[in-house]
Amino acid sequence: MSYSDIFRFIKSKVRYGFIVEWYNFWYLIFQKKQKITPQVATIEETINKIISDGCSISRFGDGEILLTHCHSIGFQKGDPELATRLIEVLESNDKKHLVCISDVFKDLYRYNRKARRFWRAHFYLYGELWDKYLSPEKEYYNTFVSRPYMDFASKKECDKWFKEIKRVWNNRDIVFIEGEKSRLGVGNDLFDNANSIKRILCPAYDAFDKYGQIVHEAKKLNKNDLILIALGPTATVLSYDLFKLGFQALDIGHIDIEYEWWRMKAKRKVRIKQKFTNEAFGGNWVTESDKEYEKEIISRIE
Repeated sequence: MSYSDIFRFIKSKVRYGFIVEWYNFWYLIFQKKQKITPQVATIEETINKIISDGCSISRFGDGEILLTHCHSIGFQKGDPELATRLIEVLESNDKKHLVCISDVFKDLYRYNRKARRFWRAHFYLYGELWDKYLSPEKEYYNTFVSRPYMDFASKKECDKWFKEIKRVWNNRDIVFIEGEKSRLGVGNDLFDNANSIKRILCPAYDAFDKYGQIVHEAKKLNKNDLILIALGPTATVLSYDLFKLGFQALDIGHIDIEYEWWRMKAKRKVRIKQKFTNEAFGGNWVTESDKEYEKEIISRIE
């Protein structure tokens, strides 16, 4: 890690902080409100629905909604086909496929100051995108099912949420479709109650460019496998397509990194040295993997 890397990081953080504070200020001044306030299930309700009905899930956060208009985000460039597919998934209405969105459209004070400022700035700039695609009649589920720690003001329920989510893969044969070096479950006990683990590794950046190859490999899997996907916005679409093919697929996102931060009692997003941590400084510098992890890999897509 060079001094120039550190300088670029500090410069980007200062610029980012200024932008967030600026638009957070104007959001509060104008008391800007969304036209549509969607109904979002709790984390517990989302977990129970996944387990009781064998549902698949696709998650939409700030990055996915930006990509519906071909804006690029840190690890996925804008793409017209991806935009079309994301809109299709967001507007879908399948009983056993849950569309999850961030539960931030009301009661922002459940979250810490940093998260509140971010979402106010986001809604000031991009709120009309949510209004365009969301329906007030539809029941949405909770994307924080995979982010149950860092952004919450109170951490009292985090232990319960992690215990509950582990029920989803209890005694299941699971397959991770994950970005290279994401390494879900490596070095912790989050997935220790699974029956078995296999992995399909995909590019960490612009994974949607390889979408056809990823689906081709996924089709080879057993329909009884539980597929857990950590692949950014590509996971949002992939989970839906695999559901249509008869799999149970969960766009599980940052669950493993959140679990690591919870175990550390981290107060900010920090690097996990053996895993790609895109939201933390130095998170793309990753140590070598262990032999047990290498044995679980059944396919690599480059």
